[in-house]
Amino acid sequence: MTQTVTSTHPFDDAVELAAEAAAPGMFRGHTSAAYANMVGPFGGITAATLLRAVLRHPERLGDPLSLTVNFAGPIADGEFEVVARPTRTNRSTQHWSIELTQDGVVATTATAVFGIRRDTWSSTEIGAPTAPPATDVAATEFPDFIAWARNYELRFVEGAVPDPDSGEQDTSTSTLWVRDTPPRPLDFPSLTALCDVFYPRAFLRLGRYLPAGTVSLTVYFHADAALLAAQADDAVLATARAQRFGGGYFDQSGEIWGTGGVLLATTHQLVYFKA
Repeated sequence: MTQTVTSTHPFDDAVELAAEAAAPGMFRGHTSAAYANMVGPFGGITAATLLRAVLRHPERLGDPLSLTVNFAGPIADGEFEVVARPTRTNRSTQHWSIELTQDGVVATTATAVFGIRRDTWSSTEIGAPTAPPATDVAATEFPDFIAWARNYELRFVEGAVPDPDSGEQDTSTSTLWVRDTPPRPLDFPSLTALCDVFYPRAFLRLGRYLPAGTVSLTVYFHADAALLAAQADDAVLATARAQRFGGGYFDQSGEIWGTGGVLLATTHQLVYFKA
């Protein structure tokens, strides 16, 4: 008799949380070596983990509308605790406070808004960037020391990671096709992580690596569960650019576009840099 062996996707392993039965909204997790960054975990996987805590909460209302994550301090390799608490529930929206701690010290804080979507008039004023089909764009690999990037299929249309000969650039825009590898159906946690696949825009403008890290990340979800189900495991088109560099910080904004040019999410970051 042949035994069927099932395994979870690396992403699902990375965002796995064990609920504390005696304390609803309290979860325990562990960092994943597969999603390590240059210092600590990939910010996108941390954000996805915090969102997952709310998605698993027994009092959760509706689907995510927005998530803001503030990276208050470094997350060390090992176990951590996440507490998700609804601060107010209205008829159609619900506000959340979330904290990630290690050894009693707060490393990351977040707020989220969940809600029930209604059928209304709709319009998208911005358009997806022009790009050839994903299959016509060669895959690009990040340097080996960026472990988390190995979990994504990255096909840059413009603004690839600079090499030593790149030199300074006139624009900070990157556009790329991206999806999980191995392929995985899109859901709210994985969409959250995809909103952080953009390497720091200062790397591209200056044509070199430099100390940088996300201070605050916000995701606005424009897709509902039906749109995510329709996307399945197809690649999404991601694009990002910076607005202003100076004083040791810069902001960058981006969009995630799905099949048929549907806007799935927009994202904004404040990033620390040293140059």
